[in-house]
This record gives sequence, C-alpha cells and structure tokens, in this order.
Amino acid sequence: MQQLDIFADSRNVVLRNAVLEELQRRDGDGARTALAKLATEFPDDGTLSAMGVLVRELEREPEWAPATPFADHAALAVARRHLEEEVVPAARRALPAQTVCAWLAPCWSSLAQRAATLAFRGAHHHADSHAETYAESHAESHAAPLWLKARDWAAATGAVEAIESWWRIPAPLAWMTEARYRMGGLDVAWPLLAELAWLAPGRFATVLSVLGDASLEALRRRFDAEFPGSGEVEDYVWVPAWLLVVKPALAGRLREARVQRDQAASRACALLGEILRREHDGNQHELVGLRLELSRLHEGLFDAYMMTRKVQHR
Repeated sequence: MQQLDIFADSRNVVLRNAVLEELQRRDGDGARTALAKLATEFPDDGTLSAMGVLVRELEREPEWAPATPFADHAALAVARRHLEEEVVPAARRALPAQTVCAWLAPCWSSLAQRAATLAFRGAHHHADSHAETYAESHAESHAAPLWLKARDWAAATGAVEAIESWWRIPAPLAWMTEARYRMGGLDVAWPLLAELAWLAPGRFATVLSVLGDASLEALRRRFDAEFPGSGEVEDYVWVPAWLLVVKPALAGRLREARVQRDQAASRACALLGEILRREHDGNQHELVGLRLELSRLHEGLFDAYMMTRKVQHR
C-alpha cells in the first residue's frame, strides 16, 4: 500500500510539472492539455484552480498581441484589478517562488502597452492635501507604474517623462525615483529621493519600503530614532537636510535636487549645503549668519548639526 502511495504522489508531481513546464513556455494550448490530464487523474489536486487561472491568462494573451489600447482609465482599472486580485495570487500559488516575477512581467508589459495612450490623471501643481487625494485616486491608472511592475525601467522612465511637470507631482516623481534607482542605484537616485521627501513625505516612506535598500533602511531607522520631530510621517521632509548632518559626503548628490523655495525643509537642506561649503573655505564671519538662519528653520536640526561640530572641535 505504502509503495502505491509513493507511486501516486510521484505521478501527481510528474503531471503537475508537465503543466508548469508549459506555463513557463507560455504555451496556452500545451498548458490546457497538460492541465486536463492532471484534472482527470487527480481531480482533488490543490493547484488545479490556480493553474487554471494562469492557463486562461495565457489563452487570452494572443487577443492582446496587437496591444489593443484601453478605451479609457476605467477599462485599465478593471484589467489591473483582474491581474492583481486573480492572476498574481494564482501565480504565487502555482509557480516556484523565484519564477513568479518573471512570469508576470509580460502580463504587466501588455497592460502598460495598452495604457500607453491614456493621459496621466492627477493634480498638476504642488500637492496640497486635497490635490494629493485627488491625484492618488486616479494616479495609478497610467502606464508608468505598470512598466515598473514589468521591471522595464527604461519604459517606465519614458512614460513618466511624457507627463508635464512630472517632478512637481507626487505619483510620477515616486515612479521616476524608483526607475532611476533600479537603473543606476542609490547614488543616482539621491536627488529625486530628496525632492520626493519634500513634496510627499508619505510617498517617500512608501518608496523606501518598495526599494528595500539595506543602507536606506538603516538611515531611515536612524532618522526615526534620532531626529527631534513629531514622530509623524511629515517628519520625513527633513530627511535630506538631516542627511547632510550625518553624512556630509552626500552634499554633492543632494545639491542636484531642485530646491522648493516655499518649503522650510528644502531651504534648510540648501542652507546646510552652503554651510558645509563655507566651513570648507574657513569663512567664519559668513558662517555665523548662516547658522543663525538654520536655527530659525528648525531648532532640533540645528542642535544636531552643532553636536557634530562640537565633537569635531573637541
């Protein structure tokens, strides 16, 4: 009896692997045939329904081969929901973990291609809370975040660049920050990370989680522990300026960020950059005035900065 069970189990595995093989080759017909065989011999197999979803997805792909554009944002939202709520969980259930992303990439690419003609729907000015809420509700209906899911960083960059004044709008700025990071690493992404922190601290926090960069995470934990703020997500607007205190070597990268003159945290970062330059030149007279200005912008940040100076000059 025991031996028969082993035989049955291995037969089950053989048939299941046959389906997986066809799925990995993206052969809808082959996968359908292999799945039918598995279902006939093992109607109670736990992976049948998940594999069925993936087979149906492959069978639908040829319909979109000429990349039929979405009629409107609502059509994209429906297709995206289907992918996120049905196909992605099925892929996670049925496929080996290390292959899931690669298998889903063409699905996301197809959506992105079909969304290419849809304009960005969001607030085209500095985000006040109302504008940000409005932008958030529609922003995801765009090709750029789909290209990011497809891991096509160059296409995502192109899609963002087509949005007018993208660097002033939280969603596209966040997409561009991620694309820049994926293509060039943290060093290249610093200026945009700074701009995102100033414009939309909540999105900045989200992007840090998405990037999963160990050194960024360590800095975030250190900021959370050390920065004298309110403990709210809004504190993150001060991250770029604080970085200049704890990591002055970043001054060159952060100098490339577009300064938001109407925002204290952004001005403080520019001011600290200036202070670091003057310290380097040894201009004490100028420094007194600049430091006073910094203390007016954020006393806690100024104290943190002065602490590092006391340590240096002890």
